[in-house]
Amino acid sequence: MKVVLIILSILIIAIVILQSNKAASASSSIMGGNDDLFAHRKERGGELFITRFTACLGALFMIICVIMEFMSY
Repeated sequence: MKVVLIILSILIIAIVILQSNKAASASSSIMGGNDDLFAHRKERGGELFITRFTACLGALFMIICVIMEFMSY
């Protein structure tokens, strides 16, 4: 189980690095930039897959951690 957690951790790190940078638009709206303030952008294709894959990997990581905790008793 620990090997699976290590592999999941590496996959989560790699997939988060692959995600597009959304922080720049968020910081510009906070700092007063209004060029992208009302632009609603939907994720499509690869971005949508990476976002959903990240959520699935995170959920799987948490489930395995909980299972390992209960197995340690």
